[in-house]
Amino acid sequence: MMSLYLLPVMEVLTAVWRNMSFLLQCMKMLSSWCWMEISGTRKVSSPKIIAPQDPGRVKPISVNYHFTRQCNYKCGFCFHTAKTSFVLPIEEAKKGLAMLKDAGMEKINFSGGEPFLQERGNFVGELVKFCKKELKLPSVSIVSNGSLITEKWFKSYGEYLDILAVSCDSFHEEVNKLIGRGQGRKNHVEKLMKIRQWCCDYNVAFKINSVINSYNVHEDMRDEITMISPIRWKVFQCLIIDGENSGEEALRQAEKFVISDDDFKGFLDRHKDIKCLVPESNQQMRDSYLILDEYMRFLDCRNGRKDPSRSILDVGVENAIMFSGFDERMFFKRGGKYVWSKADLKLDW
Repeated sequence: MMSLYLLPVMEVLTAVWRNMSFLLQCMKMLSSWCWMEISGTRKVSSPKIIAPQDPGRVKPISVNYHFTRQCNYKCGFCFHTAKTSFVLPIEEAKKGLAMLKDAGMEKINFSGGEPFLQERGNFVGELVKFCKKELKLPSVSIVSNGSLITEKWFKSYGEYLDILAVSCDSFHEEVNKLIGRGQGRKNHVEKLMKIRQWCCDYNVAFKINSVINSYNVHEDMRDEITMISPIRWKVFQCLIIDGENSGEEALRQAEKFVISDDDFKGFLDRHKDIKCLVPESNQQMRDSYLILDEYMRFLDCRNGRKDPSRSILDVGVENAIMFSGFDERMFFKRGGKYVWSKADLKLDW
């Protein structure tokens, strides 16, 4: 009979083995339970330990899939750098996306690196089409630097895309070049405006992402953002990630781009009247995203670096997500869940 009672205890210990802060509580409860079993005074079938957040039960509502690390820009603060050139075969990627859908995913965001580098955008285009047409996800989005996007791509895949976010840190071209957001003689801001028009023509919601750093922290972007009128303007505080943009093994050294919390607040205060502004400080950003790397491994950023799980293709979504470090409460607190399907956005250009 004793072994039957121990089974639920072992399940509890297995479920919380990673959460070291609960280990002492587990040991105390187990000790009390065993004493009651021996003395014959036990009145409950097994002890229950309820963690504030059981990572094994997190539903991957919104997932960011960085399927490539390769990029044609050299942004000095980039925190997902070209450490490998690996890209999953498209059928393997589709298999993983289907697994995520079965686990509860409602929104997928494709990112990089630069997602339009692979097969001139056809790779990400086919994934977008698969997620919308086959998986029928409510929201499919892309984050891009915009440099390689063409109107031809919109003609082929625009109907399947809900949101396109283009990264733009400044409306002064010389600042973009100082940051590394540029290539040759191409004008980043001019291309941004073209893409905004294509989004209008092909009924895709347009979004802007800006990383606030030492080069643009004093810039006033109110007129430009008001004119462009994106559905969302995500404003990130420059973030340091060990091994990516800081440290001996990093491909970038972003320390010179870092700004203080007060400087970030000053930028936000200057733009507080912009209704589409969505601010994300380092604290809000670090653990509130479910990030899959090029191998479909969840990346845990809690310790200031990216520690990978096993691939969902090998161990399944539920097992891999336990090692994601995902803070679900912060995800909702920062507004991670919003109206993200263009069918519900009622786009009015």
